[in-house]
Amino acid sequence: MGCRALIERYNPTNWSIDWGAVMASGLAVFVAITLAYIAYLIVFAIVGRLIKLSDSHVDDIIVTRVRKPIKWSFFAIAVTLVAQADPALREVWEPFARFLRPALLGWIAYNVVRGLTAIMELRMADADPLATRSRRTRIAVMSRIATFAIILITVGLMLFSIPSVRDIGTTMLASAGIAALAIGAAAQPALKSLIAGIQVALTEPMRIGDLVKVDGETGRVEEVHMSFVTVRTWDERLLVVPTSRFLDETFENWSRTNEALTGTVFLHLDPIADVEPIRAEFEAFVTAHELYDGRNCMLLMTEAYPESVELRLAMSADTIGDLWVLRCAVREHMLAWLREHQPVALIRHRLELPGGHTKAGEAPAP
Repeated sequence: MGCRALIERYNPTNWSIDWGAVMASGLAVFVAITLAYIAYLIVFAIVGRLIKLSDSHVDDIIVTRVRKPIKWSFFAIAVTLVAQADPALREVWEPFARFLRPALLGWIAYNVVRGLTAIMELRMADADPLATRSRRTRIAVMSRIATFAIILITVGLMLFSIPSVRDIGTTMLASAGIAALAIGAAAQPALKSLIAGIQVALTEPMRIGDLVKVDGETGRVEEVHMSFVTVRTWDERLLVVPTSRFLDETFENWSRTNEALTGTVFLHLDPIADVEPIRAEFEAFVTAHELYDGRNCMLLMTEAYPESVELRLAMSADTIGDLWVLRCAVREHMLAWLREHQPVALIRHRLELPGGHTKAGEAPAP
């Protein structure tokens, strides 16, 4: 076909539009959407009445999550029904509907997953703190995996509605072996992160809320993702640690089963120190302290050097935060008590000269 023929074919003056058919199609679409909206209101009015009969908030959460995507699904179904009876409208609507249908299904599935996640978190509100951390971690990882799968499938269905993309997909399926090797090699880091996230959810080496020590830093686990874990330190810094590191390398979990730990305070004193009164004062102070949980309270001399001795003061508390405060209180109290009752026990470094001190400006004695 030559250029002249193309120009004549696509010349706007040659176009003829049947405005009557366009108006009829538009009116039919308007009526269909109006009826769909009325049907949507009726359906959710009935659902709302049924929800009020239930004492649980589970139904409210699910219905609230899926209400909006279902409304747009009603509209899409209405337009599709009208398009079945109107060839001209079907020719315009179908290419767009191929993208819209998987998008709406993915939207509904995504909101259902988010609703179920919110329901499970709500049910854990009054549970045991240790069980809550365990379930929250599993729910967080599994919901992200489900969300990732929904988005991936939805985008794939939308792309496969394009004929050229579908042809490429058919060609790739014909050479599935080579394609699988290529995709596996390219997606190795992503697959490793995905598998690590699933392992963390199932084996639970750490959970949301656990106090961990990784890379020399101590903090609370805030979020567990498929590819990384966020840890909040005591000074509000946020550490982003790859999830695979918690499986491949050693780390400390201070609250794996519970937060009841034993902490220590070390005192380095002069060998002249009388240990028994120090032990008695330590035990009296700790046992009377409100943060002490009654499990461990012991003072031992763990080292003895020519110029000093090392005393280890061990104590316990119900939580890690209480233990930290108790250790600080013991350290402060014992130093104050030693200054008052055994000042000679505190180490002082002195320099002694055989001839005494020479005053400035005076010649040393012969």
